Amino acid sequence: MFLQPRDNQTRQIQETVGNVEKHFGELCQIYAGYVRKTARLRDKADLLVREVNAYADTETPNLKHGLKGFADELAKLQDYRQAEVERLEAKVIEPLKSYGAIIKLKREDLKVTLSARNREAKQMAQLEKTRQRNPSDRQIIFKAETELQRATMDAARISRQLEETIDNFEKQKIKDIKKIFSDFVTIEMLFHGKAVEVLSAAFQHIEDINEEKDLEVFRSSLHPPDFQSRLDIVRANSRTGTSKRTSSSSLSQSLIFYADLDFFVEYHYSKANLIDFFFFFYRFALVRFQTVGSQQIKKPEEEEEDENDLDDEDDDESTEGYN
Repeated sequence: MFLQPRDNQTRQIQETVGNVEKHFGELCQIYAGYVRKTARLRDKADLLVREVNAYADTETPNLKHGLKGFADELAKLQDYRQAEVERLEAKVIEPLKSYGAIIKLKREDLKVTLSARNREAKQMAQLEKTRQRNPSDRQIIFKAETELQRATMDAARISRQLEETIDNFEKQKIKDIKKIFSDFVTIEMLFHGKAVEVLSAAFQHIEDINEEKDLEVFRSSLHPPDFQSRLDIVRANSRTGTSKRTSSSSLSQSLIFYADLDFFVEYHYSKANLIDFFFFFYRFALVRFQTVGSQQIKKPEEEEEDENDLDDEDDDESTEGYN
């Protein structure tokens, strides 16, 4: 009669300890996996930061500046993620792991209680047998009753101790589970709050990239600077002043020649084809010098024709005077 309620109590305590052992173990494994994946995400993000920096070094200045700022903010986020990993390990995983040792102690307490109750049950069975075999032997019956009373007292004392122990265990379990989950939520809120702040700054770095400036730099790298306007100015200046044509013709031709040469040197140098450049330079210089030479040769011929015309006029005047 007395064993039935105690057995029910023991069974309930066993179920409580078994549930904690099972579910805390599962929680510990899941949280450990969560932390490992967070650490892997941190490692992948570090690789992403390295690659963004490497790519930024190959881009135009404005885009490079924006990408560098983005990579810096992303690296800062990974520092916060590392702090998240360390806090989760210390405040979530370790307390859950500690319940492995606590469960072992509670199972030992249960074994002691079950042993005491088994001794009580044996003494009760022994007393019943003694009464049936020797109903008139009061000494043997008294001894069996004494042993049963001692076993019952031990079982009751151990049961009370177990009850107090399991009560403290349940109270501590509730406090611990509240603290574990509260710490988990706090750690995640801290990380995600910092993540919103850092990612907002990273987004702003990307938004600040000036597309037009980068396009101008890119287009200027594809096409050399236009020297045609400068060449036109030099040629126009070389043609002004009819009275200075003869004295400045060679100078203007030289200016035109060097302006054209400047354009073609930069053009061919930008194309990085030195053989074609030197071949073109040879042909270009030959044509230019031939042009200048022909103009210089033409000048004495025109002067000689002018002198011949003047001589003819003098001859005509002298002939008229003679007549």
